[in-house]
Amino acid sequence: MTFLEFKAKMFDLACFNIYQVYAWQPDFDRNNFTRWTKKGYLNRLRRGFFAFSEYKNKPDYALYFANRIYRPSYISLHTALSFYGMIPESVIQVTSVTTLKTASFINDFGEYSYKNVKENLLFGYELKPMADNRTIQFATPEKALLDLLYLYPFYDREQELEELRLDEDYLHDDLNKDLLMDYCMRFQSKALEHRVKLLLKTYDL
Repeated sequence: MTFLEFKAKMFDLACFNIYQVYAWQPDFDRNNFTRWTKKGYLNRLRRGFFAFSEYKNKPDYALYFANRIYRPSYISLHTALSFYGMIPESVIQVTSVTTLKTASFINDFGEYSYKNVKENLLFGYELKPMADNRTIQFATPEKALLDLLYLYPFYDREQELEELRLDEDYLHDDLNKDLLMDYCMRFQSKALEHRVKLLLKTYDL
């Protein structure tokens, strides 16, 4: 099989895993992945997952791949907070929440970090549209903030919360505080409730 034949079949997927290829071609020569990666036709995203190199120049695909290479997951934590303008820093890693074990991957599209939560906490995300009629699973602002406070327990004093430098205009004007508290109750965590109340006090909400 030539690369052009392979590309004609798989390109619209943007990224794919080896099992999708074997479902189409059970006798596919796995060595092709190595050859085509060395030639720059493909980029290895993680073990068994690849993307076509053309997608490096397309917007939002680094975020889209975060959902695809480790599932189920959704983008949250620092990446989501930066996306919404809630924290001042630009974020190097693409940070996500998953029910799988905590993991990280580095590839040509970026650095990917995944934090583990229990299945009942995999909620509070929505589908954000992107190019090519695709969507990205993204935490709501409220859930991204709760995920951060839950997964990083050192945010338990006013000083640590102040150092987050959350955008006060966003917190006062755009954050849905009722939704924040509703989501907080679903965690069933007294420690998280304490951190949320401290956050509200620290930022005078």
